[in-house]
Amino acid sequence: MDSMRTRIIGQQLIELASVDSTNMCAAELLALKEIGHGAVILAHEQTDGRGQRGRIWRSGAGLDITTSVVLLPQHLPANEQFVLAKIAALAVHDVVAEAMRMAVGGEPVRIKWPNDILVDRRKVAGILIANELVAGMVVSSVLGIGINVNSSELDAEFNATSLRMETGLVHDRLALLEGLCQRLEHYLDLWESGDRQFHSRYTDLLWSRGRYADLELDGQPFSARPVDVDAHGRLLVEDEAGHVQAFALERLRFANR
Repeated sequence: MDSMRTRIIGQQLIELASVDSTNMCAAELLALKEIGHGAVILAHEQTDGRGQRGRIWRSGAGLDITTSVVLLPQHLPANEQFVLAKIAALAVHDVVAEAMRMAVGGEPVRIKWPNDILVDRRKVAGILIANELVAGMVVSSVLGIGINVNSSELDAEFNATSLRMETGLVHDRLALLEGLCQRLEHYLDLWESGDRQFHSRYTDLLWSRGRYADLELDGQPFSARPVDVDAHGRLLVEDEAGHVQAFALERLRFANR
């Protein structure tokens, strides 16, 4: 495709017919110093994509978006690295929500902690971020993003959906990718300028916020209301006794539906 209508994100674009994992490819090219800040790896087929907890991310060849975006953040402490997850989630949310607006009566789009984008309760996109840390700072980040665009045969186990399944329309993947790069650049600009309003936007879009959800805490059933996500990426929840606590992904997860 021609160059993106962005300043930085996507100006270096590498399109691959097939790859095992865009994140692994990006990490290898970054280590070789063949790509820099804002580089985008787009695979038209990904054979070994991964999500959280090592789950396989399946996508249709030539139908969906499987991409990785390379960032070289400046002055980002390791204990604040979740801001990159917020930026990625908001950018993906915006692209999905805009596509949904093309259909009358589109379902609400929400961000499910820590890395999924849902249409109602159905997963339409996932994010997997790999950060390199040196001396307590994030020196590089690879944002792996998968969006189900035009697929129609998806894994029922994960209650997956696609933009086509939701809207009944065939979507232009490259146009969506350009929109994604534009939104990433937008939120990166906000962060770099010190504008923190996007944090409240992220909070407002949290799936299940303010209502009780079925969770698992240390492997045991746990009912609580998600409230927010703190700077360290921990989910703040209010339990049935009214106590608010923060839990990391290692301890807390949403129960399988």
